[in-house]
Amino acid sequence: MSQLSRRNFCRLMGVSVATVGLGLVGCGGSGSSGSGASGSSPAGSGPSTGDVAGKTVAFIPKVTGNAFFESANNGAQEHAKKWGFTVDYVGDSTASVSAQVSVINQEVAAGVDALCISTVDANGVSDALKKATDSGVVVCTWDSDANPEDRCLMVSQGTPDILGKMLVDMGVDGLKRRGKDPDSDAITYCWHYSQATVTDQNSWHVAAEKYISEAYPKWQNVHPDNYYSEQDAEKAITIGEAVLDAYPDIDLIICNDSTALPGQLQAAENKGYNQDTITITGFASPNSVKQYCSNGTIYNWGLWDCGLQGAMGCYAAAYLAAGNTVKVGDKIDIPDVGECEVLPNDSIAEGVSTKGENNGVILLPERLVFTKENVNDYNF
Repeated sequence: MSQLSRRNFCRLMGVSVATVGLGLVGCGGSGSSGSGASGSSPAGSGPSTGDVAGKTVAFIPKVTGNAFFESANNGAQEHAKKWGFTVDYVGDSTASVSAQVSVINQEVAAGVDALCISTVDANGVSDALKKATDSGVVVCTWDSDANPEDRCLMVSQGTPDILGKMLVDMGVDGLKRRGKDPDSDAITYCWHYSQATVTDQNSWHVAAEKYISEAYPKWQNVHPDNYYSEQDAEKAITIGEAVLDAYPDIDLIICNDSTALPGQLQAAENKGYNQDTITITGFASPNSVKQYCSNGTIYNWGLWDCGLQGAMGCYAAAYLAAGNTVKVGDKIDIPDVGECEVLPNDSIAEGVSTKGENNGVILLPERLVFTKENVNDYNF
């Protein structure tokens, strides 16, 4: 990759607050191509000084080969072509800190203008991201955040409260469908996801536990230490079987991870369970779970438009690398998305401060819940 121009400072853009779907806030406006044509910087209330055309963004997933991250890349590539910049999708087949640090260092050395990363461990990649910024590379995040002081903009799928409640509510719907009374029954449940160090999944778990304690005090978490399968597809099945061996009569398993959910479902099928004998739900792409839904193993699960999230994250990074500066409350039109507003960091992380400039969060516009009735309407 050729050496490209870089900035020695971070920049920021954002998302407007609009109520959409499941009570979410995110991008709004016309949803058209906005005021920016391909390769141009759209107008907004914040200063606009640079053009995204010609920029190169390293788009870094937690792990390659996973349907969620591959779909995010597809969306990023499709939109970047229209917007006039290059997305370099690069990662590793293992979800490890050492692998991500190696990729970060590699891309900085290659001369990219910006990074847009979903972190495996915010603290683990902190030093590498700081060094990237010191080298003049803009750092943004998507999906799973870095430490807010280590990046400019986070493109988030939603707040922990929104996503934690969504996970529990999907579980409640599945429990009711098979005759359970979530309000009065002593529901047994546990969590199965990737790693305790993954910022996004852990924050949803914490928010969901708080919601359960308030709304469903009779529920019992039978394994408060949680089950982790490190985004390893085979390990997800093995761990899933271990859950069922340890708690064969468990009512609900929540898998807030796109690898854990299909692994847990495969484990359930291996052990002879179906949606009438156990409730399993979580977050994963529709295509990765569709067959289990057809088999009658799962009633519902959810996600968001990860292709749009990937595209927005990369656009944000390119926009900041082009020298544009905004602050919390500023608005900007993202082409094909609409008018967006910068939110403070504490919108997704309680108590976290936000710098006066070049630091904050934007949210996606909506979330999706999949069932057998609508799953064939989606292809990612």
